[in-house]
Amino acid sequence: MKISSCFDSGAIEVLSLDDPQDIRLRLRADNAAAFHQWFHFRLHGAAGRAVRMVFENAAAAAYPDGWPDYRCVASYDRQHWFRVEGTHFRDGALIVEHTPERDGVYYAYFEPYSYERHLDLISHVAQSPFAKNRDLGSTVDGRDLDLVVVGDPAAGRPPLWIIARQHPGETMAEWFVEGLLERLLDPADPVARRIRELAVLYIVPNMNPDGAVRGNLRTNAAGRNLNREWREPDPLASPEVFLVRAEMERTGCALFLDIHGDESLPYVFFSTAEEVPGFSAEAARAQARFIEAFAAASPDFQTVEGYKPGRFGEELLTLASKWVAHRFGCVSLTLEMPFKDNALLPDPVAGWNGARSKRLGAAMLNPILRHLIDAATSSSA
Repeated sequence: MKISSCFDSGAIEVLSLDDPQDIRLRLRADNAAAFHQWFHFRLHGAAGRAVRMVFENAAAAAYPDGWPDYRCVASYDRQHWFRVEGTHFRDGALIVEHTPERDGVYYAYFEPYSYERHLDLISHVAQSPFAKNRDLGSTVDGRDLDLVVVGDPAAGRPPLWIIARQHPGETMAEWFVEGLLERLLDPADPVARRIRELAVLYIVPNMNPDGAVRGNLRTNAAGRNLNREWREPDPLASPEVFLVRAEMERTGCALFLDIHGDESLPYVFFSTAEEVPGFSAEAARAQARFIEAFAAASPDFQTVEGYKPGRFGEELLTLASKWVAHRFGCVSLTLEMPFKDNALLPDPVAGWNGARSKRLGAAMLNPILRHLIDAATSSSA
């Protein structure tokens, strides 16, 4: 048997591979920070053999509450991913028991979204008559920071911003953006067409391509958690935030969505802006209308479970959606999707996955249109 991880988003440490019933592994930390939880590797030579893989340091992971009820994902072709039923968290270790059907099988924390797929997405978008691609600058490792612009900035329409994957291991976020862009650029979709007529959308599908390629859970190549950099981004250590924030200052922002995944909670939910200083009654009403419209658009979304007040403390205005709410006074939300499954609508085979994230991204157009119509009505009243 052999385990390898020297590929896009690969990450694992192998301690022992002598016994298929006692494969000892360690979750590998981000390249320049202590966070560890993401894994992605290939096991070769185990077809028809029952294997038992023990991740010894799971209890010390960044989010140990993410392991109960979690199931590892696996794939033979890197296209179709399924959940491994024999996944358990016991005595501080994550244990995955599986009998691969083929010699080559990939295991991952969540369905990966490769950098090659990211480049394909950007290239596909460039073929649309409704969108343009812009390079905002370079990341720490020198990769392009891609911005998709949908609509005509010269027409004076309200600017809407959507960013995703500040935390690179939260791959569901870029799956979400892919689904949103597919619908937004569909010439036959009336909701998309109306949005394109009413607004300009600035979309960053992957805020952290370096961390994504390196197989990091939470940080960029310099070890920075980008979603704690928004108050004072460092142009050298967190250029990704520095560049996006500068462009946002240039364009303005009338609606902001930051797309994420949550390791522990098996729900789709928003982190809202009530705790942001200066949050007004008018802002609360606009936020409530947006949330109501999203709940009507997708049964996968709910409003009962989510983060408790005070979770972010003094860090509050270092987070993207909180900083934007404070700076621009607009509806500004963080969307969280599960790494596990959606407890409201569970799927025993796939759990929460890329396809469901894409459909949720497509559904997001409905509340966006509602928000734009409400804003236009208010301004003309």
